[in-house]
Amino acid sequence: MNAGSSSLKYQIVDPVTGEFVVKGLAERVGDSGGTITHEYRSEKTTHDVDMADHGVALEEMTKVMAETGLPIEDADVVVVGHRVVHGGRNFTGPEMITDYVLDEIKRLGTLAPLHNPAHALGIEAARRIFPDLPQVAVFDTGFFSTLPASAYTYAIDAKLAKEHAIRRYGFHGTSHEYVSARVAQFLERPVEGFKQIICHLGNGASISAIDGGRAVDTSMGMTPLEGLVMGTRGGDMDPAVVLHLNRVAGLGVDEIDTLLNKKSGILGLTGSGDFRDLMGRVDDGDETAQLAFDVYVHRLVKYIGAYAAALEGVDVITFTAGVGENNAAIREAVCRRLGWLGVTFDAAANSADDHDARIISAAGSPVTVCVVPTNEELAIARHAVAAIDA
Repeated sequence: MNAGSSSLKYQIVDPVTGEFVVKGLAERVGDSGGTITHEYRSEKTTHDVDMADHGVALEEMTKVMAETGLPIEDADVVVVGHRVVHGGRNFTGPEMITDYVLDEIKRLGTLAPLHNPAHALGIEAARRIFPDLPQVAVFDTGFFSTLPASAYTYAIDAKLAKEHAIRRYGFHGTSHEYVSARVAQFLERPVEGFKQIICHLGNGASISAIDGGRAVDTSMGMTPLEGLVMGTRGGDMDPAVVLHLNRVAGLGVDEIDTLLNKKSGILGLTGSGDFRDLMGRVDDGDETAQLAFDVYVHRLVKYIGAYAAALEGVDVITFTAGVGENNAAIREAVCRRLGWLGVTFDAAANSADDHDARIISAAGSPVTVCVVPTNEELAIARHAVAAIDA
């Protein structure tokens, strides 16, 4: 389960085979005009239903499952795994959810105000509706607990940083962990044996440097705001921009928070955060859209170069998530600028209509470039089962 501020993604998945039994998305939770899009046995159905909160969303999900042929009590569910964005310093792996763990997830909402409060609501609802099932929290930050101090430490007053838990945590960890292991499997190489750069490009975007299966750097920081240009977040910028907006533009803290999280990035540059809109406008010769595309690619190329240096070489670069898996133009624009790194690009392989794991670099390229679909739900399911087995 993945509870957002106004959504709830769910999936019942076999952690051994990786096959899902059902999956779905409840949208507009807490608002009128809500919908649940549900898939069972390759048939998708859409259900219009108002959901006042995540508890109602879960109740409606169970009704939809019964209506479409698989009541949840017949689905052999053994554990509920919850994606939680921020685990702070204390949670470096999956945790059985107790009252203490839930309270900590709520407390960490100060570091992830758009995410952790919604996760807590989803957990509370699941504990009420499935009281006999164990519940496990799987933290986005967990995979990045291996970062060396030189990578996670910010150069500010050390006492203040320690007191307020200010450091790099990293996010999208379940995706980076899953994809890096999947790349090794796909290329038939031991994950411990090579250096990878993983580009998780969705509406939120992050990049990681992975050496021998361990994360050594990542672009997102104390919160998911830092790093790459994203759909609605601008990523890296001079911190003085925030001070300037407050002192000169007169914006308050909450207004700046909303601006940086919800009104920046591709949306801020073009008026739309949808990459399909962006590419359509680029194709039409829209200069504003082209600039946004160029800014996006420039930041990504810069990070790849930095991480190649941090790793002291790179064997594989992988694109994943919604934009990374489906936007051939962005992949090509990035790869065309990586010849100095040893990337030899295969345009035909890149543009092929293929949704499986694949190589888009040419044969013999010193650096292999892959596209590998992520599967965060499967990663969460496997962690959840491992937690109850332990």
